[in-house]
Amino acid sequence: MAQGCLKCLKYTMCISNFLCFMCGVALMGLGGYLMATFKVDGLIPSLDELSIPNLLLICGIIITCVSFLGFLGALKENRCLLLTFFLVLFLLMVVELALACLMLVKNEEIVNGVKGDLIAGLDSAKKKNSTQESEWDLVQKNFKCCGVNNYTDWGNNIPKSCCRDECDELPFQSYTMGCFVALSEWFEDNYLYCGIGVISICIVEVLGMCFAVTLFCHITSSGLGYKL
Repeated sequence: MAQGCLKCLKYTMCISNFLCFMCGVALMGLGGYLMATFKVDGLIPSLDELSIPNLLLICGIIITCVSFLGFLGALKENRCLLLTFFLVLFLLMVVELALACLMLVKNEEIVNGVKGDLIAGLDSAKKKNSTQESEWDLVQKNFKCCGVNNYTDWGNNIPKSCCRDECDELPFQSYTMGCFVALSEWFEDNYLYCGIGVISICIVEVLGMCFAVTLFCHITSSGLGYKL
């Protein structure tokens, strides 16, 4: 019976970690593709290195490394790898909870800081005057907004991504809503889904830790697997 439970836990953990590994590889590939294909200007200068492609690449690397630890630890029944897998998941969950608490406590300061950074990012984008599509163009097209507060933030060089209709005729009609308001409204509308996503990630991490500890204890009690 104990051997059956051990095998069930082992293969369940192997399969789940393999799926997570493949998701991590996909994120890395998507991030690398976006980095090679699109040259984007950061919306927030203080987080300039954390553009969308960079974030996808970083998340993919983290998921790939952690899931590889869990997969190899379960497959080889290695207690050292299982313990490392548990500790890494625990640290990731602590960091996520700390960031969530910080966002709740410092919400107003964060909102004001983000707005100031958006203005600085827009000023930087105006100076570059690049012909390539920037993150500002992507945001303005998808959220139907223009500038931070409104289209006047762009001065006389309003990009075509601000165009509401009849874009071939100059001067064209621009979106009147600022992107700060549009992004705020989007976040408020999708607040529940964001919360569900964060909770789902935490549940997956807790399940991973439970599987790792249970398998670790089974291996220890049965005297199987590699020693620490």
